Amino acid sequence: MTATITPAPTPYSTNRPAPKGSVLGRAVSSEWAKIRSVRSTVLSLVATMGLTVGLGWLITFAFIHRDHLERDGRRFDRFDPTDRAMRGVFLAQLAIGVLGVLVMSSEHVTGMIRSSIAAVPQRRTLLAAKAIVLGTVALIVGMASSFAAFLGGQAILSSPHTDLSRQFQGVSLSDPGVLRAVAGAGAYLTMIALLGLAIGTIIRRTPGAISAMFAVVLVAPLITTALPAPWDVNVGRWLPLNAGQAMFTVRVEPDLLTPGKGFFVMLVWLAGSFLLATILLSKRDV
Repeated sequence: MTATITPAPTPYSTNRPAPKGSVLGRAVSSEWAKIRSVRSTVLSLVATMGLTVGLGWLITFAFIHRDHLERDGRRFDRFDPTDRAMRGVFLAQLAIGVLGVLVMSSEHVTGMIRSSIAAVPQRRTLLAAKAIVLGTVALIVGMASSFAAFLGGQAILSSPHTDLSRQFQGVSLSDPGVLRAVAGAGAYLTMIALLGLAIGTIIRRTPGAISAMFAVVLVAPLITTALPAPWDVNVGRWLPLNAGQAMFTVRVEPDLLTPGKGFFVMLVWLAGSFLLATILLSKRDV
C-alpha cells in the first residue's frame, strides 16, 4: 500500500487562512504599541500638558496680581479671559510638534524603518497608521490640556482672595465663542503634531526636522513682522501660528483670520505637507 503524502502549506499557499484584520488595522495596532513604549512619547506629552496648563495658570495668576495695574488705574476693555488662560499653547505646540517629528524620524535614525516597511510594504498605509495613532493621542492630550487650562484660569480670575480679580471676571464655556476657542486650542495642538509627523517624514533626520519645525512655527512669523506694511499682516496671517491663534481666540482680531478660515488654512498646510511626505516616502529608498 502506498502512503499519500500531503505537502505542507507554503507561506504563499492559497489554502492558508489569511490574517485577521485589515492591513491598516494591523498597522495601527503596531504603531500604537510603538508610540506607547517609547520614553520620548511620555516626556513630550507631559511637557505639552505641563506647558498648556501650568503656564496658562501661571500667566493668569501673575496678571491679576500685578499691583501696578491697580495703581495706574488702567482699563483693559479688550481683556480676554480665555486668551489669557490659553497662553501656554504657544510653547506647548513645540513639545507636541517635536513628538510628531520623532514618530517618523526616530525610525530612520535607528534603522527601524526597514522593519516597519517590511511589515507594511504599502508605505502610504504605514504613514496613515502613524497619523491615525499620533492624531488620536494628540487630540486627547490637547483637548484635556486646553480644557484644564481654561477651567483653572477662570477659577483663578474668579478668586475672591484678590481685589484686582473683580475687575477681570472669568467666563464660562457657555459664553459666546468660548467653547469654540477652547476646543480650537486642542485641535490646533493636534494639527501641529501631525505637521511635525509630515516634516519628520520629509526630512527624515531628527535635528533637521526639528529645526524645520521650529522655523515654520516660530521663526517664519517673526520674519514676517519685519516686512513693510501691509505685507507683514497679509503674509503672516497665513502661517500656522497665526492661523492657529485665530482658532483659539474668542474676539476676532483685525490682523488675524476668522476662526473658520484659520482652521481651513491649517488643513491646507497639513494636506500639502502630507502630500509631499507621501510622495517622498513612496519614491525614495529608506
